[in-house]
Amino acid sequence: MGRIYTRKETNKLVIDFSFKNKRCREQTALTDTKANRKKVERFLETIEAEITLGTFDYAKHFPNSPRVEQFRAMQAHSRFVDTPLFANFAQQWFSEMLIQWRTSHSDTVQNSMTKYLIPTFGGKEVGRITKADILEFRTSLAKVRTRSNQSLSPSRINHIMTPLRMILNEAANRFNFSSPYQGIKSLKVPRTDVEPFGLDEVQLIINSVRPDFRNYYTVRFFTGMRTGEIDGLQWDAVDFNRRQIMVKRTIVNGEVQYTKNDGSFRAIEMSQLVFDALKRQYDATGNQSYVFCTRTGTPLSHNNVTKRVWYPLLRHLGIPKRRPYQTRHTAATLWLAAGESPEWIARQMGHTTTEMLFRVYSRYVPNLTRQDGSAFERLLKENFDCAHHQKKERTDDA
Repeated sequence: MGRIYTRKETNKLVIDFSFKNKRCREQTALTDTKANRKKVERFLETIEAEITLGTFDYAKHFPNSPRVEQFRAMQAHSRFVDTPLFANFAQQWFSEMLIQWRTSHSDTVQNSMTKYLIPTFGGKEVGRITKADILEFRTSLAKVRTRSNQSLSPSRINHIMTPLRMILNEAANRFNFSSPYQGIKSLKVPRTDVEPFGLDEVQLIINSVRPDFRNYYTVRFFTGMRTGEIDGLQWDAVDFNRRQIMVKRTIVNGEVQYTKNDGSFRAIEMSQLVFDALKRQYDATGNQSYVFCTRTGTPLSHNNVTKRVWYPLLRHLGIPKRRPYQTRHTAATLWLAAGESPEWIARQMGHTTTEMLFRVYSRYVPNLTRQDGSAFERLLKENFDCAHHQKKERTDDA
């Protein structure tokens, strides 16, 4: 963000802003008055808007500034810097990044590159792609229709744009030009859709589900484990003596992988319901590697379980259709409603801080606990009434 200040020697207003990663200070001919400040502020807003759109012309606004020749020289130099085609550099960048990515993430990036980025930018030099090109591309993504005739969500568009930003920024660093992605912000994504089940619904589901999946959903509802984590749970990660589940593996696209970060790698404390469910499950699958598995011992396919067990059960019980992931949200809201420590809940969920916990789940707690400020009201009433009575007793004694 630019700013306006007064040069003491001249009492003239100065505009201070950044352009092409350089700090620019240009003195105006206007003295520091309220009217002049408003005029210069509007001028600065115009400058920053043009910089964001990539249309800012230094010579147009400051024709006598020595900066004009400097930026002209930079522009002329950049025109003659040879840069590779986007398609070639993108593939090189992708191969270099593979070592630090999980397979599922690399597949997502590869899909974005193949389907969207390379068809649009593949034949252009990375050094010739402009901010206008990027914004036009993002606008075009909003017009794409999926197989179900839905437009791409803001989150999906951001995921497509992320590798483009990383590729252009890396190219700018390697070939010494200003990244055209500078100043472009991600689209605003709506809040996470959280629809936890009520405790009465949880009881109904567990009591009504097929017996061979009762233990599975008991563990899901009361541990907050993600789908890939519970499907990838193996018996070597279940410690009955310490009453803990060690979450260290997950299944993504049918492939067993270690959890994605240090926060996800965690120990979940077993409640008595979870402990009993896992004991019963051990009698059924204790001779297999996976806790919840098929008859042949292979991991469950979450798509099959969702389509053949979960959705038919909700339909049968008359409960509105919700994704199985809502079992995780349910665990969080039940823990909060029970008054558990937010720090403890965050650890159980695999969150590194409590920030997401309060942002996503806290609005459900009043409905679950039936608290609406009355607890605080009682606290004040008890203490202030007590103080009032003490004061009254002292007055009576006097």
